Amino acid sequence: MRKPSRPGIRAGARGAALLAAAGLLITAVPASAATPPATEPPADVIPGARTATPALVDGIREAADAKASPADAARGHLAAKESRYKIAEPGRDLAPVQTLKRGAEETVRLQQKHQGVPVLGGQYVVRMETKGGERVVTGTSGKYFTGLTTGVTPAVAKDVAVRRAVAATFERLGGHRLSKADAKKTAPLHGTAGGLVVIPRGEGVLTYHVTVRGTHPATGAPVLQHVYVDARAGFPVLQFSGIKTLTPAKAATGTAVKKADAPADPGTGTVGSGTLLNGAKVDLNVSKAADDRYVLADRARMADGSKAALTTWDARDKDVYEVLGGWPADLREFGSPSAEFGKDATDAGAVDAHWAAGQVYDYYKKHHARDGLDGRGSAVNSLVGVTQFGLPYVNAFWDGTKMVYGSGDSEYKPLSADLDVVGHEMTHGVVENTANLVYAGQSGALNEAVADYFGNAIDVTQAGMAMDHPDSGLIGEDLCRKATPRACALRDLNDGATTSKDFLGATFGTDNGGVHLNSTVFSGALWDMRQGLGAEQADRIVYKALTEYMTPLDGFTDGRNAVLAAAKDLGVTGQRLNAAKRSFNAHGIVAGWEEALGVDSDELLGRLNITGTGVQAGGGWWTVSKSNDDGTEPYSVYAGRADGKGAPKLISPNDGRYHVYPATDGKTVVWAAYGATSVDILSRPIAGGPIKKLYASTTSDVSGLRVENGVTVFETLGLFTRHVVHLRPGDVTPTYVDGGDDDVLTGLPSLAHGRIAYAKLYPEGGEYRLGVELLDLKTGKKTLTERLDEPQTLGQTALNGSHVFWLTDENIADDGQMGIRRANLDGTGAYDISAEGKPGALIASDLTVSESAVTVNASLPDTAYRNETLPKHWQLTTDGTRKERVSCNRGEQLSPAALEGTGVVWIDGTTGWTNLVTRSRPAGRCG
Repeated sequence: MRKPSRPGIRAGARGAALLAAAGLLITAVPASAATPPATEPPADVIPGARTATPALVDGIREAADAKASPADAARGHLAAKESRYKIAEPGRDLAPVQTLKRGAEETVRLQQKHQGVPVLGGQYVVRMETKGGERVVTGTSGKYFTGLTTGVTPAVAKDVAVRRAVAATFERLGGHRLSKADAKKTAPLHGTAGGLVVIPRGEGVLTYHVTVRGTHPATGAPVLQHVYVDARAGFPVLQFSGIKTLTPAKAATGTAVKKADAPADPGTGTVGSGTLLNGAKVDLNVSKAADDRYVLADRARMADGSKAALTTWDARDKDVYEVLGGWPADLREFGSPSAEFGKDATDAGAVDAHWAAGQVYDYYKKHHARDGLDGRGSAVNSLVGVTQFGLPYVNAFWDGTKMVYGSGDSEYKPLSADLDVVGHEMTHGVVENTANLVYAGQSGALNEAVADYFGNAIDVTQAGMAMDHPDSGLIGEDLCRKATPRACALRDLNDGATTSKDFLGATFGTDNGGVHLNSTVFSGALWDMRQGLGAEQADRIVYKALTEYMTPLDGFTDGRNAVLAAAKDLGVTGQRLNAAKRSFNAHGIVAGWEEALGVDSDELLGRLNITGTGVQAGGGWWTVSKSNDDGTEPYSVYAGRADGKGAPKLISPNDGRYHVYPATDGKTVVWAAYGATSVDILSRPIAGGPIKKLYASTTSDVSGLRVENGVTVFETLGLFTRHVVHLRPGDVTPTYVDGGDDDVLTGLPSLAHGRIAYAKLYPEGGEYRLGVELLDLKTGKKTLTERLDEPQTLGQTALNGSHVFWLTDENIADDGQMGIRRANLDGTGAYDISAEGKPGALIASDLTVSESAVTVNASLPDTAYRNETLPKHWQLTTDGTRKERVSCNRGEQLSPAALEGTGVVWIDGTTGWTNLVTRSRPAGRCG
């Protein structure tokens, strides 16, 4: 059993929230409290965060075994210097991942294992040099977690882990809505259990890595989600999307694909030509296939005798979910009857993709002696013309095996139309085959920053553009059909973004923790360095840092240290090294920068370190789940006074289960307890007393708990079912509000003044219809509210003493805006207090009400992700006559719970940690 959680904030290091924050990824993962430095420190040492192993050692030249393999020599060095590295058995606990040789230099990457189980992001790098039959170690870097003591025997069955991973993914992607599409009774998601993985929080958390694939339950977009399920209690403690897109996608997308097989006949190489979308005519390396077509398969650049090629594939008849779900059997290389590719290939973006792939390949080969994305000359595949449901797809991504470019639309050209976009996506492949930066939070933003940096470097170099040109930092500026480059650009590496004014705390459900939102903070520093040091030297520094210093969980400060160490390794000293340091300083990437992030709200409980569970309030009290400060422990339920007086109370037992989804009416707290074999609904009086088990399920997940005067309401979630149920005091089994009819789906409940409101999907007249229903618990009467239109989707419901409120969407083809609707408690008088179609309508996901105010968690419709379009809390009067922001905090705000009047409590991500905060009144327009 793990140590009990404690309220409050422990003193200690702050720069350690990667996986510790669970819902927020801001920097590296903590392991254990740092130990004093070794008695014989090497020349330059940067200590690791909460680990005895240094994060970086540089400036050494220590003899290593010249006769051993590079990996064995590296591990031998670590073993011989145990007093420095605190790695007791490198031969057992560090497995070789990759050896990179560049002349006399050798870089060995080693994967940490704990009792034979891989440690997520645990990777250590040893740099060596071999000359004249002698080998020396010149430095080391990475993350080796010395505090891991967790056992590695799971208590949860794999099928339970998979089921809960799928349910958690559904809850994140579509659980906040009930849609007509849910009537299809098909499973949009399915999971596959991988092996065990230790998440390096504190003593370690043993998890199953489950990959969830399928389609988004609300939008139908493809999904690839990595979910890590605690193998002892079965609760998903970490999840993020596995698809690396050019721009943020508001719905998670992606599914794994297999590598393309080489064509049966490698064909013969020749030089063809084609016209880029900008009108320039270019030479193309093409091949003649067995059917006498010329195809966009470039073998001239590859190693002699290799069957591998840079190939561009025609995917104009493919939807994005098809190419992500596997390699379609009928996918063909883009072909032409002659070696001169015509308008068809130009319009599809095939000429641009093929020409640009060659330019990127040449850049890495010429400037960094790198043969392809994996460094071994393997095939490079690009798919062009991909659509989504037959409609335009305006994005591009690297999916782990290939580049995929969307078709574009009336505003945007095909996404391969800009060299920096192709360079960006191909660099994702380089990153994956080197530092493999985890694509979430700060490490994900670092991943995006490096991809942007090299994409931009390749583009401006090829164009001969000076670094001081006002457009030199733009990404994607040539994608638009009509807009100017600056108006078209997706990002600007010269936007001046800093950690203090621009870093945005975001959960993994939003842009994978801000991977695009925060990337220009770091890429801007690299861009400044390139301007100050010159292109050639800066590119060499960044490439060396990526391939020889960085490891998967590096954050911004780690990235700075890697770049500066690589610069010194390349002989950069004095004023030029200071110029590189100033580039990072100017963007606020300095030690302890996270401490500068502030809020305009009052903190009630800090560093929650939770994911997938929210806050509720009632009767002047709040309740929320919390882990300990490093995220090691299962979640415990706390309750506290909304006015902030007194200490928070620990409500749940500390029994190894995850205690989540709490709700309170100011007298009682109810919550769900996730254990190895069942999910239990528990309750306890705030004043103290025994814990009662109200309900237990071994097959269903639960969510949406509410409580009032002893009545508990919640949702049960099955593979094809969704039902709202309630328990009265003394009930042994729950009562279904819909009678348990599997032809009816109910969800998104609220409970107040003796009534339950919920969204309902039900058959009527040969079709399915949506409505909001009220159940009077005293009389048992059910009332459907008036229907003003034919909604396609309904969102959260809420009740006060005079009205029922809910979110509604009748036009799913718009940008996601929802109307906010209210009706009388008898179902009459329905009208929109905020119409879906009016200017300023919100993309809403949550709703809570008091007697005088309606608070909505929502973002603004916008094509660009920025602070204003992140989920925020907006408050309206109950008649909709006034709308204001609740708080001016930047970053992401989630899970609002109404207090009396205009007061609200919520989970706030501004500081990069999930904190429980409150405000007593709206903040106004927030500038």
